[in-house]
Amino acid sequence: MDYQETVQWMFNQLPVYQLQGAIAYKKDLTNTILLANHLGNPEAKIKCIHVAGTNGKGSTSHLLASILQEAGYKVGLYTSPHLKDFRERIKINGEEIDEDFVCNFINEHKSFFENNELSFFEMTVGLAFDYFKTKKVDIAVIEVGMGGRLDSTNIITPLISVITNIGLDHTQFLGTTLERIAFEKAGIIKPKIPVVIGEYTNETRTVFLNKAKASSSELFFASDIIEETFPSTLMGDYQEHNKKTVLQTIQILNSQNEFIITEEQIKNGLLNVIKNTGLFGRWQQINEFPKVICDTAHNKHGLTIVLHQIQKEFFDTLHIVLGVVNDKDLDDILPLFPKKAIYYFCKPDIPRGLDASFLQQKSIEFGLIGEVYNSVSEAYKKALKTAKKSDFIYVGGSTFVVAEIL
Repeated sequence: MDYQETVQWMFNQLPVYQLQGAIAYKKDLTNTILLANHLGNPEAKIKCIHVAGTNGKGSTSHLLASILQEAGYKVGLYTSPHLKDFRERIKINGEEIDEDFVCNFINEHKSFFENNELSFFEMTVGLAFDYFKTKKVDIAVIEVGMGGRLDSTNIITPLISVITNIGLDHTQFLGTTLERIAFEKAGIIKPKIPVVIGEYTNETRTVFLNKAKASSSELFFASDIIEETFPSTLMGDYQEHNKKTVLQTIQILNSQNEFIITEEQIKNGLLNVIKNTGLFGRWQQINEFPKVICDTAHNKHGLTIVLHQIQKEFFDTLHIVLGVVNDKDLDDILPLFPKKAIYYFCKPDIPRGLDASFLQQKSIEFGLIGEVYNSVSEAYKKALKTAKKSDFIYVGGSTFVVAEIL
């Protein structure tokens, strides 16, 4: 199989949460451990930073990787989901994994995957660890897919565990309270491994303190420790929290004496993160007149921050291109959106995409008025055609909506 055929096989043959949702979620690490053993435990041969959280874990992971690259290290970066190409998930110093490596890995282990009914995510995690070991990275930044305790990435013993924040998302898997979700995220805390917490509430703070104490792990609340940050090319108010989390993590890494990162390298890493790691879709401006911003925020916590930031913008009319996936709690997120806006409802082009007509009807209940379009592209083109130069267009609701625009 060539690369395109290999990726198509991966998507078609094996459950993948990005496309299918709940059917792809597995509630134990048995298969991941089985695969790791089959591969010779590559995860044990690489140094890692492990990053979990409801929001901001992607930005935080990219910022950490960028800083470490500026310090001269060979840095692996594993994130999910991808926007356009599967290979975005696995990078070394900003370069996507080789197509040949993906093809050879799948071909070599295809029978094992089929015989053990491994999920797409389990297989991809194994691929990432094997690639980073083979290419002899100095350090890898590993982003949790979902949750933490039962996530396939949670077979590593990192140098530092990082939890950005806790919000209500994926509640059908992780629980319906902040405490329960915090418990799942805190599952990445390992014995005697330092932990950085980006943001916390009274409910989640207790969970983190108890887990860290039980694990004899030193705990750092970045928001209480880091007072000032440095500029970054990642825009958006929410990045201030992520930068504090990153600075605290780098401080700890420096204190471990395995890696040396200077303040100048930190500043350059923050400024060059898009160039260094190829991160897109975070308060990203893609047009000037009218100003168009796309953002991958897709849950209550993330959307609250992004929609608040929109209100700080200066414009005559607000246009919102909106699409979501079918397991999204619309009663939870639709009340966040402003009534004084023109809506362009669309369905992201994946099996999990929610029908745009249903989204429109549900939105009407909350006073959100607009038309239905056959595709994300059609909705966006109509918004661009309708908006005046002094207007503002926001594209979001789902990572997959943003992916189609970019």
